[in-house]
Amino acid sequence: MTKVTKNRKLALSKLEPNKQYKLTEAAALLKDITYTKFDASVDIDIRLGVDPRKANQMVRGVVTLPHGTGKNVRVLVLCTPDKEEAARQAGADYVGLDEYIEKIKGGWTDVDVIITMPTVMAKIGALGRILGPRGLMPNPKSGTVTMDVDKAVKEVKQGKIDFKVDKFGIVHSSIGKISFEPEKIVENALEFINTIIKLKPSSAKGTYIKSIYLSTTMSPGIAIDTKSITAAN
Repeated sequence: MTKVTKNRKLALSKLEPNKQYKLTEAAALLKDITYTKFDASVDIDIRLGVDPRKANQMVRGVVTLPHGTGKNVRVLVLCTPDKEEAARQAGADYVGLDEYIEKIKGGWTDVDVIITMPTVMAKIGALGRILGPRGLMPNPKSGTVTMDVDKAVKEVKQGKIDFKVDKFGIVHSSIGKISFEPEKIVENALEFINTIIKLKPSSAKGTYIKSIYLSTTMSPGIAIDTKSITAAN
């Protein structure tokens, strides 16, 4: 049986069993149940009433969080020489093409997001086996395959994230840091949740938002009262 740590016991003691909290209550409570010495990520988990095995019930999209994620997102732009300077000016950490393709083939994937252009996707397609499992493969649906690479870089740096429901019907994402003020965590969470609601597949039947949990790195999850959120939409 897994041993419950002292800090986890203390955190659990501050949560009422079986209670579903309002989002504002949960955001404030997060600081009281987080004992990490580093700036922990704030995570959201939303269980949806969809069957991800059916193509018409796949939920995926992008959202720009009003207050960003709090993370330093490392961006690689794979582009033609005429776009390189614009990508650098926009804040890309790495810019190039052939040299980085070879580097990736050698196993290098020390980035968080890869942005590229439609005209060079033929070269990048061969990297699918490496980038795909790591969630790094550029995709037009997430805005990472575009001719406006500088715009895409700015959006990612400002807090644009992409998400996709997993095989269990859960959407998981980091939406901030524990150092954020509770109000900012609430606003980021609402933007994420409302985006999920707008993407509800027409073929999904029954309850769409089944459960929402808010947590931080290594903290217990706080159950959110979904009715208090969906009632406002």
